[in-house]
Amino acid sequence: MSKAWRVLKWLFLIVVILLVAAQFVRPAKTNPAADPSLSIESQAQVTPAVASIFDRSCNDCHSNNTRWPWYSNVAPVSWFVIDHVNEARGDMNLSEWGKLDRNRQRHRLEDMCEMVQSGEMPLSSYTPLHPGSKLSQADVKALCDWSSSERQRLSSLPQ
Repeated sequence: MSKAWRVLKWLFLIVVILLVAAQFVRPAKTNPAADPSLSIESQAQVTPAVASIFDRSCNDCHSNNTRWPWYSNVAPVSWFVIDHVNEARGDMNLSEWGKLDRNRQRHRLEDMCEMVQSGEMPLSSYTPLHPGSKLSQADVKALCDWSSSERQRLSSLPQ
């Protein structure tokens, strides 16, 4: 057996041991309890088309209703997924929409449209593993039209 083969065998063994050991480092996957009265569906006039977009393209990261896929149980991928969901919830959590003041809600609605128009959302790393999550031009238009009308509705409400 050549020296190079022995080195490769040891490297492979070390990598396998590290991957197995990594399975014991498990960050918490959470779906915090949410008050339904604070959700965007309760706080805004969400159309059925927009609710469908939220469900298939947004809620896994931007709500407390994450559907954790099988690969979220396999380190080190799980570390990335859990961190991403936690960060996304911190940026905008549709389950806690009612905790935002009106100005913040209007700003988030504007951000939603800009991010889907630019293709930033949903993330390109998310769509290949979640069939149906990629937004069509009709989806983008529906979301932007809705966010515009919702911003106008919020602006017309008494302070």
